[in-house]
Amino acid sequence: MRKDEKNQLIDVITEQLNNNRTIYLADISELNAEDTSSLRRLCFKKDIKLMVVKNTLLKRAMEKSEKNLDELYAVLNGPTSLMFSEAGNAPAKLIKEFRKKSERPYLKGAYVEEVSYLGNDQLEMLINIKSKNELIADVIALLQSPAKQVISGLQSGGQKLTGILKALSEKAA
Repeated sequence: MRKDEKNQLIDVITEQLNNNRTIYLADISELNAEDTSSLRRLCFKKDIKLMVVKNTLLKRAMEKSEKNLDELYAVLNGPTSLMFSEAGNAPAKLIKEFRKKSERPYLKGAYVEEVSYLGNDQLEMLINIKSKNELIADVIALLQSPAKQVISGLQSGGQKLTGILKALSEKAA
């Protein structure tokens, strides 16, 4: 690969790093061709971009990036694949789902919402990170809860009042 081609590739990787808030580094090296294709299809279904890169090019792109990715330099050894996603927990869930039939992908590190996570042992914690939409749904549910209780109380009170009036009218008749 010529130097200008490498520089173009570094620029492409840098752009991806800058444009995504969720970046996962994984090792998919021991997957055979069929499993790799399955992983790529699953990534496509779940709206996760998968890119295999050389560590030297990735490190240069990380250095050029607007983000502070210094902590991830330590995991740049051996084969590395990048996973980009909008949801912070989507790649972690995908990795766990795919591991039901294979030992790989192996999580090397992740950068989610300006925080770095290093090592495969962080996978469960990353799965439990709530996405922006999940947090919004939780807030809406919390806000609706008191209103639902008031409406429920008014409805049950109205039913009790109706029952009492009906009982009184039957006594009077």
